[in-house]
Amino acid sequence: MSSNPAPSARPGRPVVAWIGLGIMGSPMSENLIKAGYDVTGFTLEQDKLDRLTAAGGTAAGSIAEAVRDADVVITMVPASPQVEAISYGPDGILENAKSGALLIDMSSITPGTSVDLAAAAAAKGIRVLDAPVSGGEAGAVEAVLSIMVGGEQADFDEAKPVFEALGRTIVLCGPHGAGQTVKAANQLIVAVNIQACAEAVVFLEKSGVDLKAALDVLGGGLAGSTVLTRKKDNFLHRDFTPGFRVDLHHKDMGIVTDAARAVGAALPVGAVVAQLMGALRAQGDGGLDHSALLRSVERLSGARL
Repeated sequence: MSSNPAPSARPGRPVVAWIGLGIMGSPMSENLIKAGYDVTGFTLEQDKLDRLTAAGGTAAGSIAEAVRDADVVITMVPASPQVEAISYGPDGILENAKSGALLIDMSSITPGTSVDLAAAAAAKGIRVLDAPVSGGEAGAVEAVLSIMVGGEQADFDEAKPVFEALGRTIVLCGPHGAGQTVKAANQLIVAVNIQACAEAVVFLEKSGVDLKAALDVLGGGLAGSTVLTRKKDNFLHRDFTPGFRVDLHHKDMGIVTDAARAVGAALPVGAVVAQLMGALRAQGDGGLDHSALLRSVERLSGARL
């Protein structure tokens, strides 16, 4: 939270409602405020609403209040059930947002949920983009997220300035649901990469190698990756403070395995990592950062944690 005076909203910019102010939503909404947008937010936790107002935003007492006058409604909540809960029903977004508003769902949910939401919103005159992100908490804070978008080209073009205040790589991937499909692929790659890094860490340590030196040199070669760069300190210090929780990545691995089954794509390695993620959660580590896959490898290698 900044103690500096919040910048004034710039004339001509759309009024934004933001629903969901968690680990990702709070810094993302603050970046919009910094970029000169008028942001009204709603979430269930009072401390998150206090953080928003301290950053220069406006706290609403309900979803209906937040979205009533908004040109753009952005949602960032954990999963499909939450997206459905805030979108439908008499107190939800679709019943209370004005006709012509643009609803941008930046949650990571099933492609089918996004397609259904777009259809339901169209009946109310509300346009929808699915726009999940990758980059974790650090990417949200630094406004360097990758944003993968599904929906209509005209709506994407209209939303581009908003996206540019939040991320660096912004791509329209196809029709409704395409953004979520690409996000599922992203989560598959990230999970497999973390698992490979975790196995390497245990192998290196058991071999008596200087772990920091090893990870430094690996990071500079073909084995280098954004995952290794971002998670290296987590591995070195066994710091699993959540940037992206195991619980959420477990949910995402369910999305990708279900979606792959539906289209007939085999994910042999992904299926194994999905099971390892599920086991980690069952062992009580669901609230930790997903780099805690290292703990599963340590357990399998004989460590008592």
